[in-house]
Amino acid sequence: MSERPTPRRTAKPKVAVTRHLLPSIEARMAELFDATFNEADAPLTRDELADRMRTADVLVPTVTDRIDAALIAETGPQLGLIASFGAGIDHIDLAAARAKKIIVTNTPGVFTDDTADLTMALIIGVPRRLREGTALIRRGEWSGWAPSTLLGRKLGGKVLGIVGMGRIGQAVAWRARAFGLTIRYHNRHRLPQAVESMFGAEYVDNLDVLLREADIVTLHAPATEATRGLLNADRIAAMKPGATIVNTARADLIDYEAMIAALESGHLGGAGLDVYPEEPTVDARLVAMPNVIAQPHIGSATIEGREASGEKVIANIRFWADGHRPPDQVLEGLV
Repeated sequence: MSERPTPRRTAKPKVAVTRHLLPSIEARMAELFDATFNEADAPLTRDELADRMRTADVLVPTVTDRIDAALIAETGPQLGLIASFGAGIDHIDLAAARAKKIIVTNTPGVFTDDTADLTMALIIGVPRRLREGTALIRRGEWSGWAPSTLLGRKLGGKVLGIVGMGRIGQAVAWRARAFGLTIRYHNRHRLPQAVESMFGAEYVDNLDVLLREADIVTLHAPATEATRGLLNADRIAAMKPGATIVNTARADLIDYEAMIAALESGHLGGAGLDVYPEEPTVDARLVAMPNVIAQPHIGSATIEGREASGEKVIANIRFWADGHRPPDQVLEGLV
């Protein structure tokens, strides 16, 4: 690899953290590094981010920081590592970082179960109309049990279409099997037969076929040029009437205007969402729909997961500062 070697061997590296992390993680960083933190915990402006990148040896950003080629071009010569907090790296221009010989790391694997748990909550919650039931109670309008009130759809025997069968997709499949869902998946590469058997999953090599067959579609693909707008207007229109869309991955995977139109027309039965095109703004039409469960990007929001992610960031910085390749280095072209 031709990345820039660590600029320091004896001095503590200067580390700039862009968002407030768990107190235990920040305390450890302060002990090990010359670290500065974002006490206000508000997303940094572009100018604030640029200022930190001009002086820090290591930048610790999160998904709220858009680190594009222009920003990387302005960085100081001392910046040698971008140690991102989180598994996603689509907010960082990897090619631009590589051109400046800046190593990029992430924290893969630590949020797999957390995100899969939230996904299952949405897979269960939308067909069983949990949002509507909660709202009824809070309005004080529930008049008691009745045989025809708030009838939803059972999960057993329904087809769950998983788009993207990586760590999280597999974790969802493992959970979904216990609920009696029929699992079918689409992926860039087919999984080994032994893995398919473990999950009881059937591979569908044509995404359009999977979307036509699935009662519930859950997205777990990375955001790339190839996957942007993966669920477009034509594909949404071809989905089974009454189907549910669940997205805890990336907003770029869906044409949200087309999805909203399909929800408003009744073609889609509902949606469970944790990501949005213009966060933190959420389209008012989605908020108003009783058949949409909208969560504030909390797929990874557990104490255990955030602590593990912080520990990975610290390990990556320490490896780099010691002149070694960080364990979670992101290699362009392999993501």
